[in-house]
Amino acid sequence: MESLARIESFVRSAETGSFSAAARLLGLTPAGVSKNVAMLERALGVRLFHRSTRRLTLTEAGESFLLEVSDGLNSVQAAVANASRQRDKPAGVLRVSLAFAFGQQYILPLLARFMEQYPDIQPDWRFENRQVDLVNEGLDAAIGGGIDLAPGVVARELARAQLVTVASPGFLANKPLPVVPQDLLGWDGIMRRSSNTGRIQPWHLQTITGELVVVEPRPRVILNDPEAICQAAASGLGVGLVPHSHALPYLQQGQLIRLLPQWCYDAGPVSIYFASAKMLPAKTRVFVDFIVAHFRQEKLAQKFSAW
Repeated sequence: MESLARIESFVRSAETGSFSAAARLLGLTPAGVSKNVAMLERALGVRLFHRSTRRLTLTEAGESFLLEVSDGLNSVQAAVANASRQRDKPAGVLRVSLAFAFGQQYILPLLARFMEQYPDIQPDWRFENRQVDLVNEGLDAAIGGGIDLAPGVVARELARAQLVTVASPGFLANKPLPVVPQDLLGWDGIMRRSSNTGRIQPWHLQTITGELVVVEPRPRVILNDPEAICQAAASGLGVGLVPHSHALPYLQQGQLIRLLPQWCYDAGPVSIYFASAKMLPAKTRVFVDFIVAHFRQEKLAQKFSAW
């Protein structure tokens, strides 16, 4: 950028015939323009101007250099201006990774309204249950939980992922309701396989006061997606441990019943991740603000809370 400033000082001085006139165009002092030109001459090892008290005139080397750089300077300035406009205008392809079930249930329904509000943005969304590398995979944003905060990546929390135990009314028929987590031992469990380790995950449950218990029901079905676990539980296949946000529609419709209401497990935040806010593209900035505002307006963090 220093070299560009020196070249621009030279070109404007050559066009106007004086450092003072060039300074007015560039918003610099005449001394600053003169210094830029002198440093450029020093770097090139040639004199570009004949200087007098009345006017600047180009040397032969200066005339040749002006012919070679004028078009290039105009192209660079146009590119810089276009980049600035692109930064300020919400436009372009918006690449987002979303946790599969959470994204489909709570983010995808917002897509039409977002596109209506920002018609120049083209969403390219990927629904997947895995750790993503925001920077190396060329993603603008990601929504989910447990994503590592690599250098240059920041997160804004949307809600907490609190896991609750659920089962269908049919499965619970003629069964005494559990009072403590240990009562689930021996029950058919719809277990989840970790996408990262491939292992079946035991159930961690705790009270609001912090008492923690680990239980492992008998694995009846093994799945790797919370929405699939909800559907399997609603079909009467066993007890499932799922985020409260996924269970809510089933609980409200009576397809599932929450067990052990004093117990749940806080698995951490569900967040929207994006590159550092410094020089954040407008398309990403408006998407982040849109999602955060929706969660705040709908009070989803409170609705998803299991306590």
